[in-house]
Amino acid sequence: QVQLVESGGGLVQAGGSLRLSCVVSGRTFSSYNMGWFRQAPGKERNFVAFVNSSGGGTRYADSVEGRFTISRDNAKNTVYLQMNSLKPEDTAVYYCAAQPLVKLLSGGYRSLTAYDYWGQGTQVTVSS
Repeated sequence: QVQLVESGGGLVQAGGSLRLSCVVSGRTFSSYNMGWFRQAPGKERNFVAFVNSSGGGTRYADSVEGRFTISRDNAKNTVYLQMNSLKPEDTAVYYCAAQPLVKLLSGGYRSLTAYDYWGQGTQVTVSS
């Protein structure tokens, strides 16, 4: 079983920055693509960002393009989400998720069902 633990959430002012981290258990972190999703109260969980297993390929939701950066450090079994120019509409619980490489071609990277493992989430609140 793979375990994921997010951290770094908190309360920030609009225009501020925050960096989320997700530590993945085990020795096979490099065999997973990684994604970040977010869910606001009463709304569905939506795709935010994706990074492939090597870190060389990234994808972003239109709503965060140019403001958020996803990266990974395979030596530390950690994926990051650097969030800049935060807006109140970024307020949500943020989740990291792990995707076995074999599922990318069949499921893509935007769908919840394309990921097999999920963290517990970390709250990000952006005040206006």
